[in-house]
Amino acid sequence: MEQLQQNFAEQLPWVQSLIGLVLLALAALAVNFVLKKVILRAAAPFLDTRSLTADKAAARLANVIPLLIVSKGIMLVPNLPEGVRVVVQNLAEAGIVLSIAFAISGALNYVNELYARRPEAKSRPIKGYVQVVKIVLFAGAAILAIAVLMEESPLLLLSGLGAMAAVLMLVFKDTILSLVASVQLTSNDMLRVGDWIEMPQLNADGDVIDIALHTVKVQNWDKTITTIPTHRLISESYRNWRGMKDAGGRRIKRSMFLDQNAVRFLSDDELATVRRFRLLDDYLARKDEELRDWNASTLGENCDRVNARRITNIGTFRAYVIAYIKAHPHIRDDMTMLVRQLPPSPQGLPLEIYCFTSTTVWNDYEAIQSDIFDHLLAILPEFGLRIYQEPSGLDFQGMLRASA
Repeated sequence: MEQLQQNFAEQLPWVQSLIGLVLLALAALAVNFVLKKVILRAAAPFLDTRSLTADKAAARLANVIPLLIVSKGIMLVPNLPEGVRVVVQNLAEAGIVLSIAFAISGALNYVNELYARRPEAKSRPIKGYVQVVKIVLFAGAAILAIAVLMEESPLLLLSGLGAMAAVLMLVFKDTILSLVASVQLTSNDMLRVGDWIEMPQLNADGDVIDIALHTVKVQNWDKTITTIPTHRLISESYRNWRGMKDAGGRRIKRSMFLDQNAVRFLSDDELATVRRFRLLDDYLARKDEELRDWNASTLGENCDRVNARRITNIGTFRAYVIAYIKAHPHIRDDMTMLVRQLPPSPQGLPLEIYCFTSTTVWNDYEAIQSDIFDHLLAILPEFGLRIYQEPSGLDFQGMLRASA
């Protein structure tokens, strides 16, 4: 009997410690349950109902109370070794630091969401700045947590970081470059979410869908995603089509290659034919008067007609084209509009049409451009002109049949 009492007396301290630990754990769990399942659920209708970010941040912050109970309550558990108490207390305090850091990070996410609902957020996102603040936040939290675990002053750790500055600069080189680039892009309004950009060296051609600290995401027209390092948008060139959208007109710049062998003066019969085109009335009337006055003042009575100025089929066609696009309802008349000849080439004589449509929508723009050139290609023979086209297999087959 005495031996049994002695054994019970020896085991009593461990039983007391075990009971104390169980009670401490139950107390922490109970408080955690009340905070998250009762108080936070009751407060949920008063938080932002359009997002769960604020709820998650509050839940992170609620972890502080149970950890604080563990940190203070471990000292009340009887018969625990001092080393165990210190370790548990330090772990709980480090958990408090990390919980507060995660709660602040959630709050920053919520601030970014609130800002994203504003109209100006599409052109000036703050996601990159939020990420920078998070980096500083977690770096500070890591230093504080390590200092708590080591029971040393954070200043001692910070002084030791001075010797590692060069290493940190090397490790965070891309982050520093991206931060500087992000500030320049935003302050100079060089890039916005929704901009159409082209960066051929990185195979990017599409709309910007996200601007972050380290990367800019571009959704290409084939629906693939190209990720561009932010700092490369400062160090390398790219084309931003925002100016075209803001101007409200998209440029048409396309050439028709005419067969140079078909260029000639118009005969009287051909002039009578082209006078049927209403769009040429003003041009022909002005040209007739100009040529009549010039020929009358310059040529003598017996001068050969070859010395006279006459109307050409290509000049008349060029006048028709400029009159046609001026009368087109979907071409901007307040922007540059011209039809010009480019230097002749082995592929023919380029006649370039340069104008702007009244819309920047891709489908509508292509339809307008195609309609214009459909008409011009179809009406070209009326002026005695033809499109230059390199010989094809059918042309050679025809030549062989003709020679057979």
